[in-house]
Amino acid sequence: MQYTDVCIESFGYTIPEEIWDSATLEAKLEPIYKRLRLPEGRLELMTGIKERRFWPRETKPSELSQNSARLALEAADFDPSRVGSLIHGSVCRDFLEPATACTVHNQLGLPRKCLIFDVSNACLGILTGVVQAANMIQLGQIEAALVVGSEGGRQLVETTINTLNRDTSLTRKSIKSAVASLTIGSASCAVLLTHASISQTQNRLVAAAVNANTQFHDLCQSHNDQAGVEMQPLMKTDSEKLMHHGVETGVATLPNFLEQSQWSIPDIDRVICHQVGVAHQKLMLQSLGINPDLDYSTFPWLGNTGAAALPITMAVACEKEFITPGQRVAMLGIGSGINCMMLGVEWNKTCVRSSIFKPQ
Repeated sequence: MQYTDVCIESFGYTIPEEIWDSATLEAKLEPIYKRLRLPEGRLELMTGIKERRFWPRETKPSELSQNSARLALEAADFDPSRVGSLIHGSVCRDFLEPATACTVHNQLGLPRKCLIFDVSNACLGILTGVVQAANMIQLGQIEAALVVGSEGGRQLVETTINTLNRDTSLTRKSIKSAVASLTIGSASCAVLLTHASISQTQNRLVAAAVNANTQFHDLCQSHNDQAGVEMQPLMKTDSEKLMHHGVETGVATLPNFLEQSQWSIPDIDRVICHQVGVAHQKLMLQSLGINPDLDYSTFPWLGNTGAAALPITMAVACEKEFITPGQRVAMLGIGSGINCMMLGVEWNKTCVRSSIFKPQ
């Protein structure tokens, strides 16, 4: 997929106030740590994640998403009446139906002619929405779109902790399938895309490449399909196989990405990967032949924030001036399924607004 008329105009993001460091989380796992004689500090050592954040209980994704979307509009000083599509792309949503996008659309006061829907694609949900929005803009169907999502990790982490502490049949080997769930954090991010003719930033989306390696769809799965603030999710993840096959999928996607973007590896100035942990980051960049100094990470202080992870990391990297005008940025997304999606952007100007969520 190639684009000539699409720009990533701005980002808006929201992060929680409440912080759990890995030591705090391990303290909550004292029963199983004591029974299996697991060393303290194991979680941070394995993942590189020092802390993660959580929303207050009963906080709905739509509440956070409308805040992040509003921030993205404010960052670009963009008229909401010109938004032609709103896509909600996180794993977390308010209900099974209607679409969470309906609530966000109403809260933002967007026009009724706006095309709205939810997208579900694990950790690639927001990126998938970006590609869908870019396609509509490139085709001339709309002139602007908001893509947003909000992930809440508290329910998954707390349910995992309770399950691990109660299940006395677990061993050092069988507990490994729950480790990925303990890396999860919460965050919300919105991306505003516009047609180049009305863009004030000219941050050009150049190309996108995808790869659906679905023979490994069962390496990371949740239990029953649930939604809303009262859900009690559990995940079962073969982290080692998911990492290796995910990286293999990334390597297989790279040639198509370079062909579509008409870039070579030396042309890439900055890289943003999905935020899983230090082992994944190291293996991914090494396998792709990319200098790790080009990569920016938020997983040490946000954890794995699902579909929000890659876009919020891009936003923070721009805020911190790690990404600067004139640079070519590769957004390298990998999600369970296994799906891979790579986007290339020529960066020109940063428009980002952020906030820390404090409940009323």
